[in-house]
Amino acid sequence: MADMLIKNAKTVLTMNDDDHVTRDDILIRDGVIVALGPDLETTGEVIYAENCVVTPGLVNTHHHLYQTLTRAVPGGQDALLFGWLKTLYPIWSHFGPEEMFTSAQIGLAELALSGCTMSSDHLYLYPNGARLEDTIHAAAEVGLRFHPTRGAMSIGESNGGLPPDALVEREADILEDCIRVVDAFHDPSEGAMVRVGIAPCSPFSVSRDLMRDAALLARDKGVMLHTHLAENDEDIAYSLEKFGCRPGQYAEDLGWTGEDVWHAHCVKLDGQEIDLFAKSHTGVAHCPCSNCRLGSGIAPVRAMRDAGVPVGLGVDGSASNDVGNLMAEARQTMLLQRVSQGADAMSSYEALKIATRGGAQVLNRPDCGQIAVGKRADIALWNVSGIESAGSWDPAALVLAGPNRVQHLIVNGRQVVRDGQIATFDLDKAIVQQNRLTLRLSERI
Repeated sequence: MADMLIKNAKTVLTMNDDDHVTRDDILIRDGVIVALGPDLETTGEVIYAENCVVTPGLVNTHHHLYQTLTRAVPGGQDALLFGWLKTLYPIWSHFGPEEMFTSAQIGLAELALSGCTMSSDHLYLYPNGARLEDTIHAAAEVGLRFHPTRGAMSIGESNGGLPPDALVEREADILEDCIRVVDAFHDPSEGAMVRVGIAPCSPFSVSRDLMRDAALLARDKGVMLHTHLAENDEDIAYSLEKFGCRPGQYAEDLGWTGEDVWHAHCVKLDGQEIDLFAKSHTGVAHCPCSNCRLGSGIAPVRAMRDAGVPVGLGVDGSASNDVGNLMAEARQTMLLQRVSQGADAMSSYEALKIATRGGAQVLNRPDCGQIAVGKRADIALWNVSGIESAGSWDPAALVLAGPNRVQHLIVNGRQVVRDGQIATFDLDKAIVQQNRLTLRLSERI
């Protein structure tokens, strides 16, 4: 891989251990940052960044990429979580491999344009022959670092669960396929482009046995665990009624705490649960826009951060957000904490650090999330010469004044976005395909 040099940046926000803000040039070789300093030179490609603020790539810790085919669906736009799911389940039952691949392409491209270099994904339904690798192949084409999780639902409506019976799987089959995809695609090495996690969907769609068995399997395989937890008041009520305990205790009892676990949402964690997560280093994927859209509430991010809980950001699925812009999530994170805790509750810099270094910590990727020698070259360049930043006194205040779309995006030393456009595949063609599939789904329904 040829060298690449990022030169003459206006500002570099390193997010390193010392939070250095510099104007250093950045030299990249074989996907790794090999030098930082003034007046660096290379015989390889040079990206001149005079008008740019440079940051580590943003990290998305929770998504359902398949949902980019079901944005703004009538009937689900004004419902709480459970009602929203019941509206969407019948539509999702018509998906297949083609829908999974194309929706992942579009979702990951949208993330890339918002500065994201690494994304997780939580795929928990597999109708009509769909498989996890449909999304893995899409991520390879887009060029993002990817952490897909093999999700699952096993308790259908006939057994007291929320999803229709047609979308649930036998638990033995779920565990068998988890083994298959981990063995086939998980790469534990430093700098890996794909890592696979195990992710039963939620306490209201799988059994205790599957949660426990999934935790045992993940630890045997050395992979991470992910699920939804404490998302809203309905979620808490379900846990109390069905399990006789709050979600945090349920998770702890079944082996779902630890530095190899991260939970999505956690809007309704109480003080004891926050302390449990802090002591066990259990991560949280905070999804502020989706939480607002579904009326779930404001997650106690300030309290989590102060206690030492690892927190990253997630856009969540595009059926509940309905966009996939991580910079918008960083801004919303800051604003909601200020609404609930006061104007000094969170700075724009801290929100951006949660979106970068915080997400990398949650996904157990110390090789990513910062601009430092020896770290992976996952880097976003934001042009601050446009109207969004015109008049801004602080060019580094991206969360406050924008822009929220990158000029250039580099992933593992490869340019994925160039001059504001996806550089790795034909996005226009994929959008046409996405809209064709959406029309076909709507006609079926």
